[in-house]
Amino acid sequence: MNFLNFKKETKTYKKAWVISVNMGYGHERAAYALQPIAQGDYIVANSYKGIGEEEKRSWQETQKVYEAVSRLKPVPVLGKLAFSIMDKIQEIPPFYPRRDLSQPSLQLKETFKFIEKHQIGKKLIDRLSENKNLPIISTFFIPAFAAEMYDYPGEIYCVICDADFSRAWVPMDAKQSRIKYFAPCGRVVERLKLYGVREENIYLTGFPIPKELVGGPKGEIVKQAMLDRFCNLDPNGIFRAKYEKVLHNHFGTALGSWNRVKRPLTLTFAVGGAGAQQKLGMEIIKSLSEKIKRHQIKVNLVAGTKATLASYFSKELQKLGIKKDGGVDILFEKDRPEYFKKFTNLLRHTDILWTKPSELSFYTGAGLPIIMAPPIGSQEEFNRLWLQQIGGGIDQGDPQYTNEWLFDWIASGALARMAWNGYIEAPTHGTHRIEQIITGNDIRLEKLPLVV
Repeated sequence: MNFLNFKKETKTYKKAWVISVNMGYGHERAAYALQPIAQGDYIVANSYKGIGEEEKRSWQETQKVYEAVSRLKPVPVLGKLAFSIMDKIQEIPPFYPRRDLSQPSLQLKETFKFIEKHQIGKKLIDRLSENKNLPIISTFFIPAFAAEMYDYPGEIYCVICDADFSRAWVPMDAKQSRIKYFAPCGRVVERLKLYGVREENIYLTGFPIPKELVGGPKGEIVKQAMLDRFCNLDPNGIFRAKYEKVLHNHFGTALGSWNRVKRPLTLTFAVGGAGAQQKLGMEIIKSLSEKIKRHQIKVNLVAGTKATLASYFSKELQKLGIKKDGGVDILFEKDRPEYFKKFTNLLRHTDILWTKPSELSFYTGAGLPIIMAPPIGSQEEFNRLWLQQIGGGIDQGDPQYTNEWLFDWIASGALARMAWNGYIEAPTHGTHRIEQIITGNDIRLEKLPLVV
């Protein structure tokens, strides 16, 4: 079965067309990680150069509705009602009891109507078909559907970006579809089978984490990053004392660098693409302000590509008397690929990642302990459960008391333990496995167990 051993009878390639959409950050973040095997730059299906105006407007209308509802969620009554309606449409059915879930959902039927009515993706697929007969890797389901609908001549792959997902990601007749799926975890493998996808079209790879955070097959970069992280996350040596033998077996002589502190304790708070949790970021800063001013902690506020969010953070910091370079940095970039590049570099020097349980949940595989903000949408509820199951993340405490509970977790070694659990239990080499499938190169990675 492909999802266990990657046996592949089809032709292999050096490159692939990597396609994404810029709705939120998750799908494009996965595409950024796959850039090393992309033919040219990855393609943004809803805003690429040359897209038709009607198609572009259709995409924009869909995106505006999603982002508006996401931002409304914190609003009492109206926000919750609007979001619950949208979430119901995208509902992920209960997994148990196992049963046939191959019948198309309402959302899926509407998706195909949307593609057919507006000829979504046709121009792009026709253009790619004229060039090299390369496989397509799409990090969103609509471009993958379009590729199959418009008879793309090459292989079609789709990357699932959550720990569980709705029926909308799989075509109407899943059993007959030739779309192949890269699954980030075992539950996704099992869910794909319930939706009717043939086993030979399923690959258990893990989510694609950028190689800049991992290194090669032996993970030399992530291992060093974890040792640097442990210096700040286990100041009293409680975690190390309990796991000394296991850690020595894994890190070897490099474990000697454990106590060489290279940076201040660093927390990165990342707001989602819809910008729905900006106030939470400032609650965290207010609670930590005295520790920030005393250089006991450094905080990165990630505004992504939203200038209004960066401006909001900047003004609120001024009100708190925290000056530029005063222990809080704001990450903002107009260019999305440049943002992903800088964010990835930021994580190499981060000890704790605080974010909603989006696709960033899978970054615990790079040895990052994750503090989870409230989830937005049912797929994030499942990401949250997955993170808790593997021990790589925990729900946030009361933000106004962050200055207390956060440092208790550090003093006890709890966050160091989460960093270790995430690294051990979550797939770290998703990008490498996908590259191996596409190129046929023997990267010699361990097989992933089918853990649901």
